[in-house]
Amino acid sequence: MTQLSPLLTGLTSPTIKGRRDAVAELGRSGDPMAVMPLVEALGDVHPSVRREATLALGKLDDSRAVPGLIAALDDTDPDVRAGAVAALGRLKDRRAVIPLTGCLGDHDDRIRLGAAEVLGRFGDTRAIDALTRAADDPFEGVRDAASHALQMLHKKK
Repeated sequence: MTQLSPLLTGLTSPTIKGRRDAVAELGRSGDPMAVMPLVEALGDVHPSVRREATLALGKLDDSRAVPGLIAALDDTDPDVRAGAVAALGRLKDRRAVIPLTGCLGDHDDRIRLGAAEVLGRFGDTRAIDALTRAADDPFEGVRDAASHALQMLHKKK
C-alpha cells in the first residue's frame, strides 16, 4: 500500500467534498504517481472537483497532464476552463499554444484574458494571428493583455 492509496480511494468518495479534498491533497503531494489519477478526475461529474484537478495538475508540473488539460479547455464550466488555462500556463508546454489560441474566442472574458497572458509568456509566434484579433476584444483587459503579448512576441522575432 502506497502513501497515495488513501487519497486515491478518496477520488471515489460519494461526496463532492471528499473527492475535491482528495484531489487537492494529491496536488499537494508532489508525487508524480498522482498525475494520471488527477487527469481522470478532470472527468468528474462535479465542476468543483474538475476545477480542483486543474489546479492540482498545475502544481505537479508534469507534461503528462497536458492532453487532459487541453481537453478541459472545452469544459462546460468556465471555472474549469479558467483553471485549465492557468495550469497550462504553469506547465509551459508548447502543445498547448494552438488550443489556447482557441480560448481567445471564449465567451467568458476571464478565459480570454488568461489565455492572452499565457500566450504572451509562451512567446510562440504561432499565436500572433489570434492575439492580433484579441487586441480588438470588447473587454479592455483582454485587449491590453493581447497587445502586451504581441509586443513580447515581436521582440522575439
